Amino acid sequence: MEERLKKQLDFALEIDKEKNVFRQTHLSGHGRNENDAEHAWHMAVMAYLLREYANEKIDITKVMLMCLIHDIVEIEAGDTYAYDVENQKTQKAREDAAKEKLYSLLPADQKQELTALFDEFEACQTAEAQYAHAMDNLQPLLLNNSNDGGDWREHQVTAEQVYSRQTKTRLGSEKLYEVTDQIIQEHIKKGNLK
Repeated sequence: MEERLKKQLDFALEIDKEKNVFRQTHLSGHGRNENDAEHAWHMAVMAYLLREYANEKIDITKVMLMCLIHDIVEIEAGDTYAYDVENQKTQKAREDAAKEKLYSLLPADQKQELTALFDEFEACQTAEAQYAHAMDNLQPLLLNNSNDGGDWREHQVTAEQVYSRQTKTRLGSEKLYEVTDQIIQEHIKKGNLK
């Protein structure tokens, strides 16, 4: 087998491990904890379906790829819960090291391509990255809403914390931010968010 193809297949097999990285968010219907691969797939499909609500014209293929690769680093770095302030302090360093290790499995041109895409997502400056972040925030919020705010209650999350996270949703989609605001307000009234 030629070296390029071997590297690509090795990477393809390595990213299967993303299915074993479990998040704090539960599947809808009070299911088990969601894994990173399910989260990424769900985000990518949502990005496509909801693209008309992006604040700016976007390259939807690029957005979907961002959604699909943004958490691959968690194979090595582990999942950092959105409201875990302590682990967020080391998140960037852990994810940067993981990015180098994992993307180095690829041929040099593809390593450069996926690294640039990951970095663009993290910087959240382009219309595509901002819309992808909107999906990254909206997807777990929808699941948590479907479970009557159970994950927020379990982790004693405050409305202020959720609103702080949703500022990136607003950058990508004002319309979807309006939806998140309505959901958050409902959960404040129910007592699921302090």
